[in-house]
Amino acid sequence: MSDSEADFVFKVTVIGDGQVGKSSLIRRYTQASFQTQYTKTIGAQFSSYSDEVDNLKCHLSLWDIAGQDDHFFLRPVFYKGTSCGIIVFSLEDSDHGKESLKRIPAWHGDIKKFCGDIPIVILGNKLDLVADKNSKDAEVQKIVDKRGFLGFYKTSAKTGENVGEAFKTIIRKLLTHEEI
Repeated sequence: MSDSEADFVFKVTVIGDGQVGKSSLIRRYTQASFQTQYTKTIGAQFSSYSDEVDNLKCHLSLWDIAGQDDHFFLRPVFYKGTSCGIIVFSLEDSDHGKESLKRIPAWHGDIKKFCGDIPIVILGNKLDLVADKNSKDAEVQKIVDKRGFLGFYKTSAKTGENVGEAFKTIIRKLLTHEEI
């Protein structure tokens, strides 16, 4: 489906620390696949995907922004025209997982600086790697409430758990936001 055939076209920018699974989530949603070998995103990757939600044709331009600080200077260009931001963190109970959760406010500040008050959704990824699937819920919900995010979804790019549902819910929220 081309942009002209779609009822709605959205640019969705996916951000978060390196190695939290941003590229894997996009690949799982758009291609229903998972790559076990880690490949670092250099700058940004772009994916295009069309989906039908509630009988509406939606075209998504998914921008996967590198999470490493050495690509910071490129972000303002990549953020331009963003309809919605997805901030991804790792649910893992490791130093990396804890740090990626702590950095959600910094990522929000970064995208807000260049895009203003756009809808933001949080995805806690790597659900397949945690024993207590609810351990971070209260902490994340505080961030969601404080910053006015649209919601928080727990996903596993590896197994596909909640990935399609999270993206479809994001599209529904964008459609509702678009009608306001």
